[in-house]
This record gives sequence, C-alpha cells and structure tokens, in this order.
Amino acid sequence: MKERALQNLLELLAIQGPTGRERLVAEYLTKKLVAAGCKKSWIKHDDAHKRLGMGFEIGNLIVQIPGTVKAPRIMFSAHMDTVPLCRGAEPLIKGKRIIAKGKTGLGGDDRSGCSAILTLAETLLTEKTPRPPITLLFPIAEENGLHGSRMVRFSDLGNPAMGFNLDGQEPNEIVIGAMSAARWQATITGISSHAGLEPHKGVSAGLIAAKAISTISDKGYFGKIEKGNRCGTSNIGAINGGEASNQVMDHLILTGECRSHSQPFLEQIIRTYQNEFDRAAKTTQNSDGKTGNVIFKTESAYRAFRLKKSEPCVQIAQKAIEQIGLKPNPLVMDAGLDANNFNEKGLPTVTLGTGAHNFHQLSEYVLIDEYLKTCQVLQQIVSASLAH
Repeated sequence: MKERALQNLLELLAIQGPTGRERLVAEYLTKKLVAAGCKKSWIKHDDAHKRLGMGFEIGNLIVQIPGTVKAPRIMFSAHMDTVPLCRGAEPLIKGKRIIAKGKTGLGGDDRSGCSAILTLAETLLTEKTPRPPITLLFPIAEENGLHGSRMVRFSDLGNPAMGFNLDGQEPNEIVIGAMSAARWQATITGISSHAGLEPHKGVSAGLIAAKAISTISDKGYFGKIEKGNRCGTSNIGAINGGEASNQVMDHLILTGECRSHSQPFLEQIIRTYQNEFDRAAKTTQNSDGKTGNVIFKTESAYRAFRLKKSEPCVQIAQKAIEQIGLKPNPLVMDAGLDANNFNEKGLPTVTLGTGAHNFHQLSEYVLIDEYLKTCQVLQQIVSASLAH
C-alpha cells in the first residue's frame, strides 16, 4: 500500500489543475479507479461548472461505490484544484519530505487528499475489503471560494449519512468547526476634475476610500479583530480605479472579505465597513459642496459550523486515529473548507489532515510519513463505520 500511495501522490502533484482547469486531474483519477475495478457506471460529473457560469472545464467528479455490507453510506472528499502558484510544479522527494523542485508551490493542498482517497479506493476494490456504500467526491473550484462543494446536489452523492473531508495538515487533526465568511465590494463614484488646474472641483474616490479604511483600522476592525470575547478578521484584497495622475480619481472599486465564528459579529464587522464608507463619501466634498457616493454590496461566502463530539463522524474519526497509535486532536479552524458547505446542507462532515504543510507558499511540502498515516486512518474509518 505504501508504494502505491506514494506513487499516486507524486503523479497527482505533477498534474496541472488550477481552479477551473481540473480536467486532467479528473481524467487521471477516473483512469486509476477504473483500472482498480471501479465500474464506469459508478462514475459521473455533475453540472456544477455550468450552473456556476464561470467558464470552468468540468463539474465535480462523483464516484458511488456500492457496499459489500449493509450500512449507512459514508463520503470522502478532497478538492482537485490548486492555487496558481502551483502551476508547473515538479514534485521531488527530499529526505522525509516531498517538495517542489523549482520556484512554485507544490499542490499538496489538496492533491495529498485526492491521493489518499484514491489509494483507499484502490485498496478496497482490489483487496475486496468489507465496506459500506462509499461516495468519493472530488470538488472543483475550492480555492477561489468553495464553489464546487456549494453547487453539489446531495441526490448525486447517494445521500451519505456522514462525510470525511481531506484538507488539513497533521494526520491526527479532526476539524470539527470553522468560521463564517462574507465577501464585500465597495464601488465609489467621485467627481473628475483637472488635478493641477482645478483640483478643488473634484471629489476623489481615492480619498473617500482612504478615509474609510483609516477609520475602520482606527476602530480596530481591520486585520485581526478582537472585541471582548468576540473575534474575527477582515481584509481588503483588491483595489482598482483611476486613469491618470493628472485627473482627480472619479471611480474606484474595492473588494474584500470579513470572517468570524459568530454570525452576529460577522454582520457587525460588515456594518462597520458599510457605515464608514458611507460616512466618508458624505463628508468628502468639493468646493461646490458636492459629494461622491458609495454602493456597498455583500454576499455570504460560507457559514460557520461546530460539530458536537457525539456526532458519529467525529467519534469514528477519533477511533480511527487512535487505532493507528495517534492521539486525536479536535480543533476549530479559522478558515473556510468544503466541509462548511456540507454541514450547512445537513451532512455532518469533519476535515482530516493529509500531511501537507505551508499551504499556498513556495515552501509548501508533504511529510511522507504523515501522508501515509492519513492513508491508514482512512482504512480505519471504513472499518470503524461498519462497527459504529
């Protein structure tokens, strides 16, 4: 199993598959699964890419493997896409790690998860190991907003009773909770004028933005946010506007996000942003007393969840980790996961580690021993689910 697991990982890491371009990854997974005995009729792609309308190549890859034992269906999931930094990655074994050979990211997030699930399926199919009905889900477009998992239909998954998402770090991790997030966009309209001859007749969209951001920061609502026992984060990710240095800026668009484990506090952060942008627009005037304006829009990215330790998926994951000699580490993550969408849809899902570290960085690596332990954990989950 070790040789197969390592070979699968090295091959998957070498396949390019940024968000929206996951076709080659899906083709590799499909080919390997069929070779292991998976019937083509068990494999399908949904139409998530069409419903998203973003020009993506394919939908989510879904595999429904029949059980050999009558038991509730379980699901394993890992997203296929990687961040742009991983384009051209060449995996290299260096000591106890797998690293990227050149100046790219590695793509351990989340090819290590895909590989661990593939290895599990190959083992179950070739060794005829007793198993419950199992769904394998390989979502698209996780990295740019959890889009694939948000669009999945549970009827396409065979209505599993619980889920195990592979997208963490250490193999003893059990992510039982994660935060909510919202995206926002502020479109600022000012008044253009000649910056040298008549600057006083203009209303600078850049100045409105600067005032708003400065006040938001002064009030403690930018970056890491702590207000009593409530906490969250906020960020401005992109700023676009203006045309020339001699023209008072009359348009500017800012986009960003806010996060918190508390939905009411998340809404408070968003209100603070909106109020300060509105206030800045109303108090920034030209010589004629005219002002600019702001259109502030928000949308939910994903909602927080917190699983009880009595949930079957939590208990099964704990037992599986203990079976390979590790101490389970339940934790709550300050990030968004495909599991956010699964739990919001009513499917209790934990997220497990895969041995990958330093996500989205040039220094990303996979610890081989940890990855192989993850493969063992998945096998134990199958056994534990039959006994639960």
